[in-house]
Amino acid sequence: MRSYNNTIKKQGPLSEGKQVLGILLNGDQILNCSSSPTSHDQGNCGRPVGRWAVTQEGFQVNVIGYKGAKPKKQLTSDPNVSISYLPTVPEFNKYLPRLLAYFFKVLWQSLTLLWALTLKRRSDFVFVQTPPAIPVFAVVWFYSALVRAKFVIDWHNYAYSIMALTLGKTSVLVKMSYWFECYFGRKAHGNICVTKAMSLDLMTRWAIVSKVLYDRAPEEFHRTTIDERHLLFTRLSQRYPILGGALHATAFTKIEEGRPVLRSDRPGLVVSSTSWTEDEDFNILLSALVNYDKCDREDLPKLICIITGRGPLKEYYIGIIQATKWRKVSIITPWLEEDDYPLLLGSADLGVSLHTSSSGLDLPMKVVDMFGCGLAVLAHDFNCVNELVRNGQNGLIFKDAPQLSGQLIDWFANFPDGPRRYDFSKAIAAFGGLRWHQNWVQRCMPIFKPNQDFKN
Repeated sequence: MRSYNNTIKKQGPLSEGKQVLGILLNGDQILNCSSSPTSHDQGNCGRPVGRWAVTQEGFQVNVIGYKGAKPKKQLTSDPNVSISYLPTVPEFNKYLPRLLAYFFKVLWQSLTLLWALTLKRRSDFVFVQTPPAIPVFAVVWFYSALVRAKFVIDWHNYAYSIMALTLGKTSVLVKMSYWFECYFGRKAHGNICVTKAMSLDLMTRWAIVSKVLYDRAPEEFHRTTIDERHLLFTRLSQRYPILGGALHATAFTKIEEGRPVLRSDRPGLVVSSTSWTEDEDFNILLSALVNYDKCDREDLPKLICIITGRGPLKEYYIGIIQATKWRKVSIITPWLEEDDYPLLLGSADLGVSLHTSSSGLDLPMKVVDMFGCGLAVLAHDFNCVNELVRNGQNGLIFKDAPQLSGQLIDWFANFPDGPRRYDFSKAIAAFGGLRWHQNWVQRCMPIFKPNQDFKN
């Protein structure tokens, strides 16, 4: 979920004061939006919210969520956005068996979310991003029926498939989530999803008609200038010395005649973002980097690999990284300020995506961000990845660590100034020509027109 700054002229139906409530969900988050409207989001309010395009079209947004990272200034300074917080869910699992704890967690979330919704002014639309699904679908459906609002679901993945990663496909909770998503998904007035593969699956699996909306990067994701790179790495090197250099220099830049320039002896910079969960096999990247480190070719540069993200397996893999004896590869795992993340992507030489999707039907947002920064990507193969990364056209696909290490070696051969085997710049630039706000207005704003037929 993101926030956007673009200004687009209001279209007729949207400037008439129709009220909209959107609940945007991602992970443990819920968010809401509205028009003379009102909107709500349940989840960590610090996470950027991606449907703020509606605020540019005359809508007000009320965010309801759990406290987390500090909200973006774009949200807190926007007069059309208000933020309120849900009470933290008690740790029922500390005192109760798993099933009973889950029951009380769902009950708590249901009551607090319903209460938060009813405190807001009535809205004409309720917009839900999933996962999660339980209990949000039921609460929003009930609220929508109560106030005669339209219930719209934005499918990013299946909640049951994520639960199955840890509980197993035969788990009672997984089966219950499957039924829950099917039952309430059919009750939605409209559905949008992130891939053609998911749209087809929704139809064949649950007879749900949906509209495909591919993600696009917002404007803040762009290729950085040398000045921006120098300032970024100068700042980051204070916490991560490997990014630094001699006086007035970094590992990648130096000052010549009063201006920053790229160093000819700079290392290659690889970036990846991971959730550090079973959904993304970090062993593949780690093994590929070990293979690169062992390669004796003289035309290969040193590499710095920056891996962002937080998750349960992070400390485990950091231990492995620190125990490995590296010659040519350095790995750091920083937690970046939000404004630094697009600058890092725009400064990198290559991106790596380990995303495989629990359902095999969603696409990695991190690749969209990388393309927005003009960055080529090596992406893990899975069911519908070719809807975003087309092998040999705008990136490369790998299936395992040996293939990934071979791609890294091919990519960085003769770096930085020698002949390149691949050039995806034109295809990536074409992809980045369409940004999130424009894409959202073109594809989704018609949903908010009066008397919209959602099933078509």
